[in-house]
Amino acid sequence: MPISPGTHVVYTVRSGDSLSSIADQFGTSVPALLQANALYPPITDPNLIYPGQVIVARIPGMSQQSAVLYQVAQGDTLFRIGERFSVGVDLLAALNQLQDPDFLRVAQLLTIPAFVYEVEPGDSLYRISRRFGVSLSALVRANRNRPGLSPELIYPGFRLVVPLPSSTNIAVLQPLPGTRVVPGQRLSGLARAFEATIQYQIRDAAGRVVTGERAITTSEGAPAFGQYNVAIVFDQPPLARTGTLMVYVRSARDGSIQDVVEVPVTF
Repeated sequence: MPISPGTHVVYTVRSGDSLSSIADQFGTSVPALLQANALYPPITDPNLIYPGQVIVARIPGMSQQSAVLYQVAQGDTLFRIGERFSVGVDLLAALNQLQDPDFLRVAQLLTIPAFVYEVEPGDSLYRISRRFGVSLSALVRANRNRPGLSPELIYPGFRLVVPLPSSTNIAVLQPLPGTRVVPGQRLSGLARAFEATIQYQIRDAAGRVVTGERAITTSEGAPAFGQYNVAIVFDQPPLARTGTLMVYVRSARDGSIQDVVEVPVTF
């Protein structure tokens, strides 16, 4: 399951751009852009790009974390960007510490709650969406206008942007969907919660409660988004190889679960 390490930029092609100029801008190479975006026959004409198309480029660095930046294009709004990557406007503004969410600069870089997956032989968009717990429509929307993407066929080496699971008030940034979790691993993200309290638990595919409900205190309470970062605890070993990590809040009124975010994990 090759989650691609490093920081990737989602870039909208402008008039006058070439693959060479884009490669120079982000410190990568033309062959790397061709491979990551499947810019070759039979999907596209080799080396040919048009304004409005979207290219993903990995910028230099040795980070093992897979991260995504979006470069603001002419006409973008935070609402449209959030809609594209299946994240709420308030959460996106908090993640980027935007003082005025209504004001964006062209070429401004925004952190997006997403990661990059490198397609393997035999993959399909449907299988990838199931593996990472994201809807097929959300996966296609996040990669809209990419010239090398075909809903019917994707090529090995293509770098696919995968939105992270989130709700209106909670985002889970770590662990990444589909990855292995072990005791002591960090669980981190952003949350907007009453009295700065959220909960998490882990269940395996056999229905066993691996981690009973535990409270987490975020760095700030609502109406602000606070950060959280805790070590995962196992109460008992899993019986299955896969499971679900759930992060949520309990209603102050009736104790019901709200804003639940489900992250598929392996053991």
